[in-house]
Amino acid sequence: MLNKKIISLVNQKGGVGKTTSVINIGFSLASLRHKVLIIDLDAQGNASSGIGVTKQDIEYSSYDFIMGSVDVNKCIYSTRKEGLSIIYASSNLSGAEIELVNSKNREFFLKERLENLNYDYILIDCPPSLGLLTVNALTASNYIIIPVQAEYYALEGLSQLLETFKAVKNSINPDLSILGVILTMYDKRTTLGNQILDEINKYFGDLTFNTKIPRNIRLAEAPSFGLSIYEHDKWSKGARAYKALSKEIEQRLDHLNK
Repeated sequence: MLNKKIISLVNQKGGVGKTTSVINIGFSLASLRHKVLIIDLDAQGNASSGIGVTKQDIEYSSYDFIMGSVDVNKCIYSTRKEGLSIIYASSNLSGAEIELVNSKNREFFLKERLENLNYDYILIDCPPSLGLLTVNALTASNYIIIPVQAEYYALEGLSQLLETFKAVKNSINPDLSILGVILTMYDKRTTLGNQILDEINKYFGDLTFNTKIPRNIRLAEAPSFGLSIYEHDKWSKGARAYKALSKEIEQRLDHLNK
């Protein structure tokens, strides 16, 4: 495999800022002159719509990509951002789980398709479940990033996610590591926000990123316009936070790969 960083953003709990993080980390890393590919593995297609795609624009999707039905390069589309490409999702993805169940080496379909792609970063937006698509993403990845929302029950389900992570690492992909945990929708003025931060720090320690993603109206509304936060309001708190987070990801990876 070429020397690329394949990172799955994963949390089976929905609404934690996973897709928002994939889009804006992708844009920010491309701004830092990296060649970046986003793979939307969620049948809901939120990363695709959040970048501004409509279903009419898609000839081939991540379903075609993962199932190997067409040449990989036909599934990759450029975005408005120089250096950033995407493999869009389609509703067909929901059928991929069923098709993969009885396939030989079913956990390795995505890994095999990524073998010869030449990108600095590949960011995978995983579905909000721990099914075969997510297992394919973990098998193909070097790292995972876990977004956690600063709300009640934030840690609910994380033990199940970590069990899946350990199972994949121990049996399929020994090179898989947790790159970090992002606290999203954080409001430092609230007692709850700081209680969740304390819990995350106790649970994950140094794996918690220093950068926290704030609760920010401009950040929340950007996907409805099909825009990244940098296109919607580059001076917002959300934009500044994702820029800082992307630099922290870059630095953390540089340190790990020395």
